[in-house]
Amino acid sequence: MESIPRSEFVARIGKIRSFMDKLNADLFIVYGDEYRRENLRYVSNYWPIFERGLLTIGKGKEPVLLVSAECEHLAKEMTVWRDIRLLREIGMSYVPEEVGFVNVDFTTLNDVVEELVGSRQKKKVIVSGFDAMSVDLFEIIKSGIKNAEILKGDSILYELRLIKTPAEVDMLKKAGNICDIAYKKLLDSELTGLTEIQAAAIGEKAARDAGAESVVFSIFCSGERTNTVIGRPTEKVIKKDEMIMSSLAIQYNGYIATVEWPFVAGNKPNDRQKKFLYHLVKSEQIGVDSIAAGNVQGEVVGKISKYFKDNDLEKYDLYPPIHGNGLSEAESPYPDKDTKAKFLPGMGVNFDVSLFGLPGVGSNRIEEGFIVGENGMINLSVLIPKLKKDFLGK
Repeated sequence: MESIPRSEFVARIGKIRSFMDKLNADLFIVYGDEYRRENLRYVSNYWPIFERGLLTIGKGKEPVLLVSAECEHLAKEMTVWRDIRLLREIGMSYVPEEVGFVNVDFTTLNDVVEELVGSRQKKKVIVSGFDAMSVDLFEIIKSGIKNAEILKGDSILYELRLIKTPAEVDMLKKAGNICDIAYKKLLDSELTGLTEIQAAAIGEKAARDAGAESVVFSIFCSGERTNTVIGRPTEKVIKKDEMIMSSLAIQYNGYIATVEWPFVAGNKPNDRQKKFLYHLVKSEQIGVDSIAAGNVQGEVVGKISKYFKDNDLEKYDLYPPIHGNGLSEAESPYPDKDTKAKFLPGMGVNFDVSLFGLPGVGSNRIEEGFIVGENGMINLSVLIPKLKKDFLGK
């Protein structure tokens, strides 16, 4: 599996240190866990299982990665940093009991901080992960650093992650290619008579076979269940001519691409289904044709909203049709019609256009990912544009 080069992680730490200088901060701590992995992976390439992790960044020394005992070897396998230490307090959060580890040499957070910062009278510490960690863990961090003023640093990581580097784009394109392979396998399979779980497994297995690090999620609903908006596959048996709403999000070396194509079991939609599918696909293409570096984000959202309104579909429109992509399936930007910010070169964006609850038809969604380029959009999926071209007759 290809990876982000170590030099890029060094550059990311350099940018964080620039923010530290502006804020006159002594230390920057980045939190992550099995579920909210994106920020910790961005700065260290480490993705815990069960446990949690912290990267502590001072101004002069290499960052120190703090993990707990079970993940020590995993951390050594994954991270770009050499200094890995064990901290009891960031062990698994699933159980209330304290795990009785033996033969483990734990450190303390304050010892690490004083090594990186020194035992100065007052420390200013920026913490990224307020929106992800538990209150209990925050209190442990707060009490574990002596004489510290704690500042919230979530926005700094979100800002740094907004514009993708060429290496990140490469990871996203590889994730997109795996999505295409897996979703094509699903579309080419006979789904009628299978359970939703069996059908979803076709795409999931194909993704793993193609090199997916993880199947981040696999949404699969059929018939009336498409109205669940976001639904996991069940043991419901798929019937011929039922609407299928299936989304596949694939992770490759931390980066996530998503594809979704609205279709009908048996691939022979009736007239009402055809009309619905046409409006869904057409509206998304209007958005894709409208986006470019320098364009106002809210204006692109507004064009899709106007199409829905012009075709009496606005009452079935549930949420804005664009969100960012990267180390999370959905991240900034997430514009609505009033957003004045512009699309910038290097931004990752997904068109995620949906209509929900049409009587007698159901619901569905179309999704594909892009990177905003200097001279046009960079597709993360080859499959979805081809399906659209064939469907719309372009």
